[in-house]
Amino acid sequence: MSGAGYLATPWPGEDGGPQRLQLARSAASLGLRAGEKLRCVSRRTWMSTMTLLGAPGEVYLLTHSALRAKVGLATTACVERIDPQSLKTVCRSPRLAGGPMWPGGMALHRNGDLYVVYGRYLHRLNRACEPQARLQLPVNQPYNSYVILDNGLLVTKNLSDQTAARLTVVDAQTMQPACADTLCPEPSIARLSSIRNTVYVVGVRSIFRYHWQDDSSSLVPDADWRFDYIGDSGQSYGWDVVLDGTNAWFMDNGKHSYFIRMIGNGVQPTPNRLIRVSMLDASDHQVLPVCGLAGGSITNPPLIDLQRQIVIGYDSANRHLQAWRFDAAAKALTPLWHKSAFGCASHMILYPQSGELVINDYRRGAEEVVVLAIESGAELARVRCGGLNQGVVFPSVGWGRDFYWSSMDRLTRVFVE
Repeated sequence: MSGAGYLATPWPGEDGGPQRLQLARSAASLGLRAGEKLRCVSRRTWMSTMTLLGAPGEVYLLTHSALRAKVGLATTACVERIDPQSLKTVCRSPRLAGGPMWPGGMALHRNGDLYVVYGRYLHRLNRACEPQARLQLPVNQPYNSYVILDNGLLVTKNLSDQTAARLTVVDAQTMQPACADTLCPEPSIARLSSIRNTVYVVGVRSIFRYHWQDDSSSLVPDADWRFDYIGDSGQSYGWDVVLDGTNAWFMDNGKHSYFIRMIGNGVQPTPNRLIRVSMLDASDHQVLPVCGLAGGSITNPPLIDLQRQIVIGYDSANRHLQAWRFDAAAKALTPLWHKSAFGCASHMILYPQSGELVINDYRRGAEEVVVLAIESGAELARVRCGGLNQGVVFPSVGWGRDFYWSSMDRLTRVFVE
């Protein structure tokens, strides 16, 4: 698994690492047994985006001031170290300059410091949440988080469905660009993913990649690897891509009208689709509908269980959750189990040893978090977190039989009792 540029913790960055596999870097699991239940403790937040884990007992929370954007004001972000059980603030950064709004991202670099991309700024903080340096990024647009390559370089890009994406590579030590910006052939909404020193970009109509070359100190486009997933279809753009080491997986119809919830907010008349592209040969690909219903939409990646060869996709707008078994030799996806009227929209967590899948289910006007057995889809436990917002952002594992769930208007610690 890639991720040598990140600090060696159970959850050093969004989705657990740059491949976006959404699984912990440890053998821990919830280990739910008969008679055990999930309980939770929550605190209100102003737009929580994600949590991550540092040294044992360290939990960091990223929030942002998105509501200022509604009245045309520049927005800011904030990083807190929080108590791992009560969620109370232990220390916090000052407001971090951002500008144009989009939920940013943070990670712990292998050098031990926190790096935050929010708005058009990159910030470096120490573990006491004290700013050490910042860099204004070149385009006056929001930047959609970043990845850390295995060589320690940071790669970020602007977010737009109109302006071509520009990849900016930053030296983590000097906080200065490591090379000239790389102009992509099309705009991109999705967050970047990477494996080793290769960056994958889901553009608004195709997926492509760049390799870091040490001899030229630059990102070099892979001219032989690109797939136009839109073609002549009526689909809208794809979101974040999961890299399992053999295939790249993502979903399309990412354009939507989310404000409080994803349910009913697809804008294309077509179904959303699961897309597989071989990382060896982009001409080896599959595209299939998640549930086949019109108006399908998502805002996040699928999940791949490498150990069990199971793929999880969903249609957030229509409330459908689908699991497939993937036969790698035959390159075949066979339906495994399916849930309808299931309000999943967020990034997920997989505990690989136990096969416990953590996912949200927005129903009765509030967020609930559910643990499913990934092989059967059986519900093992659920808890109602509350809050008006359907979660579409980033959870993380905790330090014990617990995890943290961000859903914009609140942060929740869910634990086994």
